[in-house]
Amino acid sequence: MSGTAVLTCAELGCAPLEELFARYGLRVAWVEEGAAIPGSYWGEPEAGLIGDTLYLRPDTPVHSALHEGCHWLCMPPRRRPTLHTNVGGSQMEENATCYLQILLADHLPGMGRARMCADMDGWGYSFRLGSAGVWFERDAEDARDWLVHHGLLDCAGQPTFRSRQD
Repeated sequence: MSGTAVLTCAELGCAPLEELFARYGLRVAWVEEGAAIPGSYWGEPEAGLIGDTLYLRPDTPVHSALHEGCHWLCMPPRRRPTLHTNVGGSQMEENATCYLQILLADHLPGMGRARMCADMDGWGYSFRLGSAGVWFERDAEDARDWLVHHGLLDCAGQPTFRSRQD
């Protein structure tokens, strides 16, 4: 992770993330500042996932909250009940997760697609074209198609607000 400042959950506020993920059936649980984040794969302050609960702290980056939440949305429902920390999945599922987190950023006030891509780049996400934004615009058609195929996006590429069901 680089030293670049990224938007945190405290700066965004609790309600936007809770409302967004509630549409999908994913619960958000807030952890006190300084406390360990259950299910955090990358360690504090990164988001954690256990079962159908996304764990966040005020200093959790919004990109991390969206990324882990989108992992839950993209995984087959059979993996969700036993989910604890490591989401597993394929490289294609990872790419779809990144694509969806960029799209869903437009549904969070003060975030948006451009800020999400900048925060992803600042944190250190790695894309073969050099940045999240360039990848999203020029090299992510397979991720978009995957999301459409699994019902997370409609044919116009807009979120359906449904999680993967197969």
